[in-house]
Amino acid sequence: MAYEFERKQRIAILGGGPGGYEAALTAAQLGAEVTVVERVGVGGSAVLTDVVPSKTLIATAEAAKAVEGSVDLGVQFFVKGDSGLAQKPEVAVNLAAVNRRLLTLASKQSEDMTQTLLRAGVRIIQGDGRLDGPQRIVVSTGSGKKRVDFDAVDADTIVVSTGSTPRIAPTAQPDGERILTWTQVYSLDEVPERLIVVGSGVTGAEFASAYNALGSKVTLVSSRDQVLPGEDADAAQVIERVFKRNGMTVLSKSRMASVERTEDGVVVTLTDGRTVEGSHCLLALGSIPNTQDIGLEEAGVQLTESGHIRVNRVARTSMPSIYAAGDCSGFLPLASVASMQGRTAVFHAMGDAVTPTELRNVTSNIFTQPEIATVGWSQKQIEDGLAQGDIYKLPLAQNPRAKMLGIKDGFVKLFARTGSGTVIGGVVVAPKASELILPIAIAIEHRLTVDQLASAFSVYPSLSGSITDAARAMHIVR
Repeated sequence: MAYEFERKQRIAILGGGPGGYEAALTAAQLGAEVTVVERVGVGGSAVLTDVVPSKTLIATAEAAKAVEGSVDLGVQFFVKGDSGLAQKPEVAVNLAAVNRRLLTLASKQSEDMTQTLLRAGVRIIQGDGRLDGPQRIVVSTGSGKKRVDFDAVDADTIVVSTGSTPRIAPTAQPDGERILTWTQVYSLDEVPERLIVVGSGVTGAEFASAYNALGSKVTLVSSRDQVLPGEDADAAQVIERVFKRNGMTVLSKSRMASVERTEDGVVVTLTDGRTVEGSHCLLALGSIPNTQDIGLEEAGVQLTESGHIRVNRVARTSMPSIYAAGDCSGFLPLASVASMQGRTAVFHAMGDAVTPTELRNVTSNIFTQPEIATVGWSQKQIEDGLAQGDIYKLPLAQNPRAKMLGIKDGFVKLFARTGSGTVIGGVVVAPKASELILPIAIAIEHRLTVDQLASAFSVYPSLSGSITDAARAMHIVR
């Protein structure tokens, strides 16, 4: 008697960033034959040039700021001078050592992820990949006339996770020395004396905050009325106030026209004719998806006007055999979302149980000092009538643990459905807000009411106590 053995499902992944990595690991765990095509290294730009190195830099900036701020807690640092009298030492940052450390950490993280995939049985091919129809990836090396196709991967399902790259303006060309994108700053050996950051979105605000704490004299060029346009207005106001108090110059309603290198620095010309001089310029003008010239449209994949891949809530594109995850898709450009999309895509492709991604339940965080964490409906959406909700804001300065730690800036804000009291959103502005937002995210995910959230025991004293305090203040009388 002849037996027919079912062939393993073949899944090919173009791009080994967070979305591609999670897709590959999930597919391998489900028994698929998995191949990852990655140009630089597993982890992609998120691990090698973006999230991991930038947040490591920010961790150093937080440490430097903590040393300076310890005086308020009664901790003083002194050394004996030549005269034998005590002198207050300066906080110095060895940026070359910092950058070596963060690049080493990024490389180690990439290697750890690589080994995890290899142990799971995933095949990894290094090279430039492009689609050759809806079920094949061609892998090449070189460029131009020296481009050589050396491998092809056939698959039942393809997951595209090619990420994005910094947006470059024609009048502000980075040179990697004085005019820099956020992927190039890690080549600096010294903290920039006078850093001009162009762009006050998330990336611009994070780097402006970090370098200001590291000792740079920072000027932030913002084209909007306030920094962090589109974020919670109260949170953005806190961050801008802290920026200015810490000596940063914020140029609101100021749009960059050009950036040019001078003999010993840079000059940024604004559209109104003003000029700003500095030692270095960091361009934070947003990003563009890496979707060009990789065969997407030829394979029948629809793109948006911005060049992002159109996907549905299970990360599927217009072609049934092709999925997309991460910054190249039209979803939120967050590593956590990319990872969830990668897992969801594979679950769906392989017929496993899948829960469509609900963007409203996604937590996001801005790593300024203090941090801003958000989840769910926003206050503006409630005020615009898109959702019916009650709003309660509790200043962090009232929290006993915050008083002990010398925290003066920040707040917890909760949004609850009018009538039922179901938690529908929240904002936390605080040190390590990224850790404090989780209880609110859990409440939203599981449709808890403010009374149920308030009934949980928070440690006393703790910063998380402000969350239960805010929930208690929103008690629903039945």
